[in-house]
Amino acid sequence: MPILAPVEAGSFVVSCGFLNEDGFFALGDGTVKRVGQRLLDLKVHTGGLLAAELSRDTTSLVTSGDDGCIKKLEADGTVIILAERPRKWIDILACGPGGSVAFASGRTAWVRLQTGTEREFTHERAVGGLAFAPKGQRLAVARYGGATLWWASAGGNPVEFSWKGAHLGASYSPDGKYLVTTMQENALHGWRLSDQQDMRMTGYPAKVKSWSWSVKGRYLATSGANAAILWPFFGKTGPMGQSPLQLGTRSDALVSCVSCHPKKAVVAIGYSDGMIVMCRFEDNAEVLLRQSAKGPVSALGWDPAGLRLAFGSEEGEAGIISLQS
Repeated sequence: MPILAPVEAGSFVVSCGFLNEDGFFALGDGTVKRVGQRLLDLKVHTGGLLAAELSRDTTSLVTSGDDGCIKKLEADGTVIILAERPRKWIDILACGPGGSVAFASGRTAWVRLQTGTEREFTHERAVGGLAFAPKGQRLAVARYGGATLWWASAGGNPVEFSWKGAHLGASYSPDGKYLVTTMQENALHGWRLSDQQDMRMTGYPAKVKSWSWSVKGRYLATSGANAAILWPFFGKTGPMGQSPLQLGTRSDALVSCVSCHPKKAVVAIGYSDGMIVMCRFEDNAEVLLRQSAKGPVSALGWDPAGLRLAFGSEEGEAGIISLQS
């Protein structure tokens, strides 16, 4: 039976997961809670915390806020300022290989390399999302009208991918063959990078605000419907011509957050009423992890072994669910 250990977050949970063996909860009030042998409250930003992402090697947590700071929280509790942009809200963040970090405000995106060198990329319209390619050489910038691919650490002309509308998030498939964006309308758009073939993924009743790649990148799980929608990305054409899986269907609540298991074909699904379930791809078998509560689930994160799941909500409810009996 799953065992739930509640955590008093007290503020909107922006992100959660595990840093070494400790659970972490990055909160909208600028603090990060660490849950291990003892509970630690670390005030990381003077204002609100707007974005947080684990480093690629999972040894640190990178955060940004409305104080214009990009910071790194080390596993030992040390907080390091990586970059500052005074008077700017930094709400878009991405971590790449080798300690590289990308962040954006307005029409400008920056990449900070591990050496401390920074590169600036300016666009005609506001940046909506950032993503590093799996090997880190390329940075994808979602924007109005499509996406732009830049060389992250070297010169060279960018590659433009066009599709009408506002693109708000970006993600590469783990094998680096596809780029997918979320959109202002209730849809995803994607491109096969080898030939810029467009891929349109529609039918959502709400905006897609959460997504997660399954183990080996075979599926992309998404929120925005009354079930978790999992688009298949195996085969030569990705999701085109294939029907998505629909897991954890409910008639009375929308999926607000998804997180794929790190080792198994399983996804954790959080709903707009606070419920959390775990679903298996092959047969849609469900395990209830948390009953309905106050507010929508805003964050989910597995530990590397897939034995613990951290969760948080918009109303400041949080906890760690252990799957060990």
